[in-house]
Amino acid sequence: MTAAIASPVLELRDVWLKIPVNSQEARTIKKALLRSLTGGAVHQTRTGAEVEALRGITCTIHHGERVALIGHNGAGKSTFLRLISGIYTATAGFFRASCPVYPMIQKSFLTGPELSGLQAVKGHYLLAHGHLRGFSQYLEDIVAFSELGDFIHLPMKGYSEGMSARLLFALLTSGSHDCLALDEGFGAGDARFFERAQQRMEEFIEAAGTLILASHADDLLRQFCRRGLVFHRGEIVFDGPLDDSLAFYHETCC
Repeated sequence: MTAAIASPVLELRDVWLKIPVNSQEARTIKKALLRSLTGGAVHQTRTGAEVEALRGITCTIHHGERVALIGHNGAGKSTFLRLISGIYTATAGFFRASCPVYPMIQKSFLTGPELSGLQAVKGHYLLAHGHLRGFSQYLEDIVAFSELGDFIHLPMKGYSEGMSARLLFALLTSGSHDCLALDEGFGAGDARFFERAQQRMEEFIEAAGTLILASHADDLLRQFCRRGLVFHRGEIVFDGPLDDSLAFYHETCC
């Protein structure tokens, strides 16, 4: 009997993303950019410069896959996450997502610091669900995990860095998602909080139907991923099993 093939979650064919730099600063920085980047990553335009952030991306990711994005800083990993999450729109090529892609890549609140923690939690819940049914139980979980107590009613501008990090982490890991786009580097507050945060993060990742994870840590990628996409100057230069992808990256791109 032939094994069933999982349905595609993300399909990209010859996708390009070009970002214009149309400012006064572009006239002074474009020469430096052109000296520091090769391979056509930056082009001069009449109004300044144009950055080719992604170049000819072609790949398909199926439901249930755990995919690692591998590459040095600036290789295109975070841009790819923003594209598949709908934050960026492709300039050219074909892109289709069969389900919403949840971006765990924003490291700050979407609300202003004048608002209370409670208002931030309510706003996040409304964006995710479109209603407030079940909000009371959700709020209890967030307050208990973030250990904010009555501080949840105070303006976030008075929170310490650790309090803000704990609340944001609790919000971002508060549900499960069909497809998760995750960029490493989220802080979890103080050291005492780290162990619980690590366990919650692992449970959050395991609950995702499909995972796309960008990280520089080989051990983290091996823990959660089976396939690797190696990025270099905005292109996918290798696509294969994770160990083969890591070997290719360390041998050719480092």
